[in-house]
Amino acid sequence: MSIINVGNIIMNTYVYPCSKGYIMVDTGYEHSLKDVETKLGRNGIKLSEIKYVFLTHAHDDHAGFLNELLEKNADLKVIMSNKSMPTLKRGQNSFEGGCSTLLAWIFCKLMGLVGKAEHRFPAIEDKYDGRFIEITDANKEELEKILQGKILFTPGHTADSISLKVKNVIFCGDAAMNDFPSVKRLIIWIEDIVDFEKSWDVLINENAEIIYPAHGRVFPTSDLAKYKKYISKLHLYKLN
Repeated sequence: MSIINVGNIIMNTYVYPCSKGYIMVDTGYEHSLKDVETKLGRNGIKLSEIKYVFLTHAHDDHAGFLNELLEKNADLKVIMSNKSMPTLKRGQNSFEGGCSTLLAWIFCKLMGLVGKAEHRFPAIEDKYDGRFIEITDANKEELEKILQGKILFTPGHTADSISLKVKNVIFCGDAAMNDFPSVKRLIIWIEDIVDFEKSWDVLINENAEIIYPAHGRVFPTSDLAKYKKYISKLHLYKLN
């Protein structure tokens, strides 16, 4: 399967082909669509060929330019958790939970010093509501046919976090991470440690070969089994 990363050094935005065009996994920060469109063009893909966005969760770095993308691509639809819309309408990340490690806490504090602590993004405009598809028991099978993959519910980082298995790879969003300040594939922010650990079990049990995280380099799924024992030892560091 051909997977293209049209994101940047901070946020991966993956694109892969489907029967009628392409699927985009997450978007990116606000104002980064132009760069994404340029990279699509370098790979011979028009923005109009993106038929669906699979939104792994509603955070500023994953949904930042959704409004602009929906405006420029009139046929685009967004597949997401049925728990995502309140955050998308608020246009700001939830601050429930805490940082997974002291290093992550220090990083978050430094981000606050440079004015990046509010995690705001453009709230989804009401006129686009009809183009969002919430995953339900009734439509999950149909959506998996469109995505040509298996939808996985992987909360923990956020309550609405979902992942997508396509053939032998899993797009995990922020269920895991492989970049600074992450250690042992742990994501910086965790809302619920118990759910987070269970979600790693879900990812491990799918027996995929490779994990495609939203942040950092791809890595073998075996890393999750290797580092899972550290989750139970975590203590969340609150920002306030």
